[in-house]
Amino acid sequence: MIYLSRFYLFAVLQLMFCVAAFAQSAPDTSGSENSSINEAMLLKEEQQRRIDSLVKVQLRKELTEASGNAGRTRELEAKLRQIAVDDSLRAIAQREKLRSLKKTTRGFPVRLNQDTLFFVFTRTGSFNPEERARAVSAKVRELYEDPFYSPDSLVAAENEGSYDLIFKPDKVVISIGNLDGLWFDKTNAELAREYLTIIKKSVAREREMHSIANLLKRISLVALVIALLVAVVWVINKLFNRTALFISANKERYVTALRLKNTKIVTPDHLESIFLKANTVLRIVVVVLAVYLSLPLLFSIFPETESWTATLLNWVLTPLRSAVSSVMDYLPNLFKIVVIYLIFRYLIKGIQYVFREVKRGNIVFRGFHSDWAMPTFNILKFIMYAFMLVLIFPFLPGYSSPAFQGVSVFLGVLISLGSSNAITNIVAGLVITYMRPFRVGDRVKIGDVTGDVVEKTMLVTRIRTIKNEDITVPNSTVLSSSTVNYSSQTKNERQGLIIHYTVTVGYDVPWQRVYELLIQAALKTVHVLEDPKPFVLQTSLDDFYIAYQINAYTKEPNRQAVIYSNLLENIQDQFKDAGLELMSPNYHVVRDGGKE
Repeated sequence: MIYLSRFYLFAVLQLMFCVAAFAQSAPDTSGSENSSINEAMLLKEEQQRRIDSLVKVQLRKELTEASGNAGRTRELEAKLRQIAVDDSLRAIAQREKLRSLKKTTRGFPVRLNQDTLFFVFTRTGSFNPEERARAVSAKVRELYEDPFYSPDSLVAAENEGSYDLIFKPDKVVISIGNLDGLWFDKTNAELAREYLTIIKKSVAREREMHSIANLLKRISLVALVIALLVAVVWVINKLFNRTALFISANKERYVTALRLKNTKIVTPDHLESIFLKANTVLRIVVVVLAVYLSLPLLFSIFPETESWTATLLNWVLTPLRSAVSSVMDYLPNLFKIVVIYLIFRYLIKGIQYVFREVKRGNIVFRGFHSDWAMPTFNILKFIMYAFMLVLIFPFLPGYSSPAFQGVSVFLGVLISLGSSNAITNIVAGLVITYMRPFRVGDRVKIGDVTGDVVEKTMLVTRIRTIKNEDITVPNSTVLSSSTVNYSSQTKNERQGLIIHYTVTVGYDVPWQRVYELLIQAALKTVHVLEDPKPFVLQTSLDDFYIAYQINAYTKEPNRQAVIYSNLLENIQDQFKDAGLELMSPNYHVVRDGGKE
């Protein structure tokens, strides 16, 4: 009984000493205050478990000795049962505290060169996990560099429940005790054997990898890789040079000019230059890619640079994976956009067919002129495409991002502010289309501009004068100016345009004679119609002459200059043949001293 009391006293003193040592150790840099408290409690409970193990051994010994004393036997059995219950409760509490600690505790690696052997999570005495890992890494490095190292010289030795990995009699590589085994749910002996095996294998592997023979092999392999890379680059350059020569030699055969109707936009020479530049850029990209992809292979040859391999590959593969992932995620929206586009495309084609038939006169709508067909179709096409964009817009990449929305608003405001004149001309163009003041080909006079209409657009009207001058008139100007159409009465069954000219003849000539001569002159004029017959009007009776106006019909309003010139020629000939004088505006001449 006295022996058991002394044993209890020794165990309690040992427990107090361990807790005090832990409390006086350096502050924990790997976790919070709660983690430190949990670790201290785990250490205390682990020490208590060991004490209970010793107590159980002593109690079993006493139970054996007290086999004839029933009362003593019951007392000892009750103590053993209580210790077993305490151990069970303590094990449950330990698991809970370990689970909490593992959520917040950071492990520090024990490394040899670039190789991570294992992680340290717990402290030992005054050494926190980071300091332990650093110290163990340095000692493993000493093993690796020791020229007299032998795997058999590294052994595991027990030390009062803890285990030390010892190299030579005086060098401890790592001590495994306290919470080390508990942390990994292993006994200290199992963990010591595991660490021993890891260290031996790692040191042996590193020493073998950095041997002179292996170094020579790696250098040879590097030389081989560089030689292959040079060969690959040479082949790439050869292939792209052949491609460039093929493009230059066959530009007329395979490279055709891009045309917009009859207008040549890009010539074969331009396309050749574009293809050659693209060929050069592609060659540079392929060469750079080949060199870049060879770097991971070179770095993987040496253990010191092997870790860079994954980094270099990730720089290329990560963006590619991200791009491919983005494209795959976007495919449903892309499919919706394609479906919407196809629906509107074929709907517009159907509407276009109807309006083309209206333009040709095959389909007639009451009150709808055939020349309205294509402008109306263009308006409908614009509205439908705008509606299509409204439907597509939510499916565009980045539609919901603030940057995308901000740029969209900015562009909308910019277009609204900068297109006020364009909008005015477009509206004027629509009004002109449905007012129908003229058509393409009509001879018109807009303001001071006279000529043939060669083009009507939503923004401008282009007019070609008789001197072959192309004048562009904004539609807003057309709408705000008076327009004279010389061709409107010459189409279909209408009488035609009346050309007219005024001549003056003296009072001594009978007006009937003047009428006859002027009508004959008009009938001899080119492009003048015999039916309706030309007619003459007297426009004024002046002091010395009468003004006669000849009027004649023509269906060629675009040739007025020729008609007027020929008419004047014929008038002169008719009056000269008749011996009559055409009067000109009178004037007075004052001679010397008023003498005649």
